[in-house]
Amino acid sequence: MAVGVFDLFSVGIGPSSSHTVGPMRAAAVFAGELKDSGALERVASLRVDLYGSLAATGRGHGTMTAVLLGLEGYHPEVILPDEVEERLASIAETGTLNLAGAADPASGVPLPYGEGDMILHPLTVLPRHTNGMKFAVSDAEGAVLHEATFFSVGGGFIVREGEEDAAQKELDESKKELPLPFRTAAELMGRCSSKGLGISDIMFINERASRSEEEIRAGLLHIWSVMEECVAVSLKREGVLPGGLRVRRRAPDWHERLLKEDKDRDPKYWQEWVNLIALAVNEENASGGRVVTAPTNGAAGIIPAVLYYALNFAPGMDKATQQDKDDVVVKFLLAAGAVGVLYKEQASISGAEVGCQGEVGSASSMAAAGLAEVMGGSPGQVENAAEIAMEHNLGLTCDPIGGLVQIPCIERNAIAAAKAINAAKMALWGDGTHRVSLDEVIVTMRETGRDMSSKYKETAMGGLAVNVVEC
Repeated sequence: MAVGVFDLFSVGIGPSSSHTVGPMRAAAVFAGELKDSGALERVASLRVDLYGSLAATGRGHGTMTAVLLGLEGYHPEVILPDEVEERLASIAETGTLNLAGAADPASGVPLPYGEGDMILHPLTVLPRHTNGMKFAVSDAEGAVLHEATFFSVGGGFIVREGEEDAAQKELDESKKELPLPFRTAAELMGRCSSKGLGISDIMFINERASRSEEEIRAGLLHIWSVMEECVAVSLKREGVLPGGLRVRRRAPDWHERLLKEDKDRDPKYWQEWVNLIALAVNEENASGGRVVTAPTNGAAGIIPAVLYYALNFAPGMDKATQQDKDDVVVKFLLAAGAVGVLYKEQASISGAEVGCQGEVGSASSMAAAGLAEVMGGSPGQVENAAEIAMEHNLGLTCDPIGGLVQIPCIERNAIAAAKAINAAKMALWGDGTHRVSLDEVIVTMRETGRDMSSKYKETAMGGLAVNVVEC
């Protein structure tokens, strides 16, 4: 299906969309196929091979545990953090995996599992993508019953080996069914011009090809509610983040201080609140909590932080009704989603493929577009805002210390949120004309990622990951 706003904003668990959500989704698909094939009862052994970036930073990103949960049949959209902890504790205690048994434990197959059943190949990159994984199950005689290779290509999206061309063909065909399809910013601007509509309007019309207006609105408001709940949960958690780096949670203390210093929501504190929201979301993500990919987990705090700014600090919002605020949420996410489609279609949102410019850069660009849209920007100004934000994230590397989505990822979200707000403000002070187009900067991001050393693409083999002592 054509990429839509609900593909770019989906509910999942932390800490990574490409290394946690994608692998869990792929493993769940494999388990479902095995169950449907009728061969489940004959399974006696399991083997999982993880390649490239999944193997290099899988431990810090929760890839191994996500795969186990997926093999049990759990999907990232519905599993809750408490369920994650419960099932992982059970697997560790019993050494047994309940293969394909999530929906009905009695229908699953208890399968002995040990660390030797998951093989890591950090220096081997499969041709399609650096985030490759292979699943295989055999019977008691060693005969392979079912096997499949998947790639986690960013933002929780997965592709099966051998079906890449078919998937692209299906995507192209489904786009033909859209009332106002676009692949490039130039095409999007052309649609806006010919129809006299804004960017969020174009996206809304396309979404109506598969959902009713009520479903779209309710779905987007639900996405925002999950973002808000993520912040609320994070602000109640204290202590340090898991993983060994001993990174202290800052959001609860910062929130307490802000409540004391800014009792009346003074506009001069806007950046402190934006920083707080971004940090809160990404601290929750780093602990494996429930977040919204926006468009990835590693960049999950940027859009919530900028949307929070729009709802609380944009001109006129102090007098806005709840209906007005809901309208802002819907319009913001639709405009941001339209820009996200451009990155997904023309480049990549995978840190393992193009570095953090594809994650934080894309999210900053999407957020800038959303903010410019709800602040009354023309299509040209909205495109300019998105372009400015990405232009100043070009070349951003992905170098997580210890393979954890903590340093520099958490602070990077706060910085990128502020960039997005500044980009929107700069664009709105202009008339929409600009020298560098959004398409040009997206192509530049893709080519920069292609030329970037693999050390700086979510492998924890370069940058801060090797120059900062972990303990």
